[in-house]
Amino acid sequence: MPFAAVTGTSRAKGVSLYYRIDGAERTDAPWLVLSNALGTDVSLWAPQVEAFAQAFRVLRYDTRGHGRSDVPPGPYTIERLSEDVVALLDTLAIERAHFCGVSMGGVTGMALAARHGERVERLVSVSALPRNPTPQQAWADRIDQARSGAMPSLAAATVNRWLSDAFRAREPLVAAAIRDTVRHMDIEGYAANCAAIASADLTQDVPCINVPTLIVTGTRDAGNSPEEGRALAAQIDGARHIAFDGLHLPNIEQADAFGRAVLDFLRTLH
Repeated sequence: MPFAAVTGTSRAKGVSLYYRIDGAERTDAPWLVLSNALGTDVSLWAPQVEAFAQAFRVLRYDTRGHGRSDVPPGPYTIERLSEDVVALLDTLAIERAHFCGVSMGGVTGMALAARHGERVERLVSVSALPRNPTPQQAWADRIDQARSGAMPSLAAATVNRWLSDAFRAREPLVAAAIRDTVRHMDIEGYAANCAAIASADLTQDVPCINVPTLIVTGTRDAGNSPEEGRALAAQIDGARHIAFDGLHLPNIEQADAFGRAVLDFLRTLH
């Protein structure tokens, strides 16, 4: 299995990140990096990988603390997660890449584009805000729940927030697979990444993003409304906003339409 021992600054040293590459045979194709949500792994992008790999070399990775990647001691920060991406690009000799991230991955993408914009061609940030609106105490309570053995109930509540009732009824196996991934996530890795989201505040960084950007929201996402998505896009020069019917995971709930929109954006010349 492919692992990269990233060798970036400070705590990035010695951290092994699991990754997958699709479309590697397209040696002249641009790179596209996909970054997952809290409690998930590279499988979250399964609906889009085949289509994306027709045009790009697609690099998926498990965020530190997730999936098959290492779980170094936490807490983590969004800055640390974005530096992991830079270190992974360095390890794989990738100079620049498009970046698409959902939820925690979207926040990581904003930090990456704001602080390491020379490495990013275009940014797609999905269901992500510069500062998470959930109160700090709620994150602390969630971390305590995870450590007390409540991951099954946390996983169920997470999927209920992320996917609409109608989708879960129509696609129960898809919902069950995501729920199972969250349920079996490493507890300390989950807790450390909860801390990263809870402490993130990129409100001063967002206006510094100067790469072409697409902001994506779900029309009925309680934690990130289309109005908030439009306001976020307005802070980034030239950014676009698009909303898909559903909750927090448009790449799952509206998989085909989402994939087409991302491809259209990444292929746009201007």
